[in-house]
Amino acid sequence: MEIEIATLGGYEEVGRQMTAVRAGEDIVIFDMGLNLSKVLIHDNVETESMHSLDLIDMGAIPDDRVMSELEGDVQAIVPTHGHLDHIAGIPKLAHRYDAPIVGSPYTIELVKQQIDDEGKFQVDNDLVKMKAGGTMAIGDSEQVEMEFVNVTHSIIDAINPVLHTPEGAVVYGLDKRLDHDPVIGDPIDMDRFREIGRQDEGVLCYIEDCTNAGRKGRTPSESYAKKHVEDTFTSMEDYSGGIVATTFSSHIARVKTLVEYAREIGRQPVLLGRSMEKYSGTAERLDFVDFQGDIGMYGHRKSVDRAFKRIMKEGKGNFLPIVTGHQGEPRAMLTRMGRGETPYEIDDGDKVVFSASIIPEPTNEGQRYQSEQLLRMQGARLYDDIHVSGHLREEGHYEMLDALQPQHVIPGHQTLKGRSPYVDLAKSQGYKLGRDVHVTQNGSVIQLVE
Repeated sequence: MEIEIATLGGYEEVGRQMTAVRAGEDIVIFDMGLNLSKVLIHDNVETESMHSLDLIDMGAIPDDRVMSELEGDVQAIVPTHGHLDHIAGIPKLAHRYDAPIVGSPYTIELVKQQIDDEGKFQVDNDLVKMKAGGTMAIGDSEQVEMEFVNVTHSIIDAINPVLHTPEGAVVYGLDKRLDHDPVIGDPIDMDRFREIGRQDEGVLCYIEDCTNAGRKGRTPSESYAKKHVEDTFTSMEDYSGGIVATTFSSHIARVKTLVEYAREIGRQPVLLGRSMEKYSGTAERLDFVDFQGDIGMYGHRKSVDRAFKRIMKEGKGNFLPIVTGHQGEPRAMLTRMGRGETPYEIDDGDKVVFSASIIPEPTNEGQRYQSEQLLRMQGARLYDDIHVSGHLREEGHYEMLDALQPQHVIPGHQTLKGRSPYVDLAKSQGYKLGRDVHVTQNGSVIQLVE
């Protein structure tokens, strides 16, 4: 059976992930993402009203024109998890394909919200929910099957899809860390990865996220981050002024931890910002998390400002606002607070906890720097990087290669420079660049089996 891999997005940058795998006459697309930094450098850009061609020209979503070169029919579009660099291109591109969108329950709910917000295109693709451990037939030949394997990442309900073909399995490995003690959900299913690596024809190809490939050691568990949050908040329990925390809105496990330790130090947690309300509200509605007790979630500007006025009236020392803006996004809540555009007043000595790292990209780094300076000018004390990454470091990559023992490896989710440490690791394990390690670009097609 002919096997081809089309690398459409995320192979020259961090963002706008999209990969297509052709097995015989059947094609499966993995991810359709957005490169948010290409949008943020423009003022007041509303992607919902933009045409896909304009977003492609901006470098914001994948250029999928190479799909016309693949001889087969798209049978499924599969987002691996709910981060925008994996799903936010779906409203702009999915309608071009007569195929269902298949994902885990939380991911599909987020995709549905993306589609509902779309203002330019009508996206009528069926939405199909499949849990980790589930399988589905691809096409009519009964020779190709897709499986979801549970993984752990900085968002709940993440999976790695595996396409089983007569030539071996194609494992799409974006994004994950090897977390055996997650705060929410099940540990990564390494037993299943080992089985896939040793059953039938083994693994033909492994496509891997190289975000932290150049960092030594292993990525700590989310339970480690929970301890870090506990230690940080405990050190502030005698402080009577304002404490504000920010993290990735989609990081439900971290939000849950912040909520818990806000209460431990006698403060009422309040979630503020549109995306904070969206992700946490959806997770609670689908029973992925129970925040328990009294918690407010406010997304719209007027309701957020009302919440801030209440906090100022009843005393900042009684509350812990958990807000958007950890990357310094211009319209996010923390940035507005730094500019003095909300009723919340930051006083000298108030604490701002960044339970997130800076995404290593110039736009984010510049915006975060500006946000921090605005906060410092008001006298805020900053607590940085109370966080663990959602991506594998070097030893995690080594473990995955050892578990899967793939015939071919395609590094992705990074620039050429960012992929080079992964290439070095693969070479140390007997792989050879150009033979079975394929360093590719957006818009390329790799034929693995003729």
